[in-house]
Amino acid sequence: MIQINDSIAIDEGELHFEFLRASGPGGQNVNKVSTAVRLRFDVLACPSLPEEVRARLLGLAGRRAGQDGVLSIEARRFRTQEANRRDAVERLVLLVRKAVEKPKPRRETKPSRASRVRRLETKRRRGQAKQTRKPPGGIDD
Repeated sequence: MIQINDSIAIDEGELHFEFLRASGPGGQNVNKVSTAVRLRFDVLACPSLPEEVRARLLGLAGRRAGQDGVLSIEARRFRTQEANRRDAVERLVLLVRKAVEKPKPRRETKPSRASRVRRLETKRRRGQAKQTRKPPGGIDD
């Protein structure tokens, strides 16, 4: 079991690993050994995730989550399969922990009177500077 927080734990059987060849350094070894890891996790089928956490997790995942609700994380930072596997699991745990946090609701605020005055004053000054760049005389000369 992978412990996310006090109430949420993900069973390791729900994680599916696929190993592929990684690009980058490694010499001839890079052509022979499949060290890169693709972790696949079905968010929608996970029974331990509450519904609101699932929705936030899929939102945070972005392109990494498909239409079917499967989250895919690729790890190819390290030269060993085991290190890349650990890296993929750590990244999944961080993503789920971020999804567990409830976002703080936005409270609408009005700009202060002083900030409105400053904004209008800046606009007036910018307009005057542009006026001084114009050639003298009107358009119909």
